Amino acid sequence: MQIKLTVAAALAAMSGVAMAQDIVVKIGHVAPLSGAQAHYGKDNENGVRMAIEELNSKGLMIGNRKARFEIQAEDDAADPKQGTAAAQKLCDAKVAGVVGHLNSGTTIPASKIYNDCGIPHVTGAATNPNLTKPNYPTTFRIIANDNALGAGLALYAADVLKLKRIAIIDDRTAYGQGVAEVFKRTATSKGMTVVDEQFTTDKATDFTAILTAIKAKNPDAIFFGGMDPQAGPMLRQMDQLGLTNVKYFGGDGICTSEIIKLAAGAKSLSNVVCAEGGASLAKMPGGTAWKTKYDQKFPNQFQVYSPYTYDATMLLADAMVRAKSTDPKAYIPELKKSTYKGVTATIAFESNGELKNPAMTLYTYKDGKKSPLN
Repeated sequence: MQIKLTVAAALAAMSGVAMAQDIVVKIGHVAPLSGAQAHYGKDNENGVRMAIEELNSKGLMIGNRKARFEIQAEDDAADPKQGTAAAQKLCDAKVAGVVGHLNSGTTIPASKIYNDCGIPHVTGAATNPNLTKPNYPTTFRIIANDNALGAGLALYAADVLKLKRIAIIDDRTAYGQGVAEVFKRTATSKGMTVVDEQFTTDKATDFTAILTAIKAKNPDAIFFGGMDPQAGPMLRQMDQLGLTNVKYFGGDGICTSEIIKLAAGAKSLSNVVCAEGGASLAKMPGGTAWKTKYDQKFPNQFQVYSPYTYDATMLLADAMVRAKSTDPKAYIPELKKSTYKGVTATIAFESNGELKNPAMTLYTYKDGKKSPLN
């Protein structure tokens, strides 16, 4: 009887050791999963899910414990209030780290919440330069910001296309207004004339009055600071008003596959020149092979940012492994020291959390397909 009890106790103790070696690591993800921008959000979430599946297949060890990663996905509907609520929810859930948000308008207010609760967040989509101005130790960006995108587009317009007269429209969001301001500043510094400035919202679909006013000013090009749910209808309405010879510039918010569907055959699509922070998939270190795997898992869902959300998830895990801890206090210092060889780039950070040496790619649309210009 005594022997049986001893064996049972030993088995129980061994079971306890095994349980202690396993750790569940929750990674938060926030993006619009409902509303007009849900296609971006789903693509971003797919990137996180793909990374988590691969991490779990590797049986990753953090310290002496086997880690099992889980996603906690939240929908912010591209709304700042919902974004801060989602951030607080992730803080309350004590997730180990966050990938997100998509929009600058949600990411900037959420960044303070993450800082206050000490959880790092990595965005591969929010590009407004103001995100890193507070210098929070919890904020990281792995994509070029609007200073690079807006300036790059303006330089292309001036130096390559030799354009002189520009009209500007923005959707009044943190992203749209920010990238438009950088474009305007660079364009005027290059001698271009801003002939008109108009404003809309990120919910609008009718731009006839705005475009009619702009047409009267005879511009060479229109710059739009906003997202593709507005850019698609705008391109169709440009066709209707006979603006098919006017170039159409925009940042990464319009630089999607979805805009092809939303433009619905508009001739003006071929006049689009848009910019993304980062290399084209073909020029990313692991882009082509990664895209093949993505398409197998998520057919016809790729938009723009999923390679970055994939890298962001892997980056967080890498820092945890190096720190031998999932505690943000322990692994944030390692995150800051990263030189992670990702799919999108080798990721290393400036002191304020900005990506070192970010790339930028310009695109156009030829025969209904997105094509890199550089």
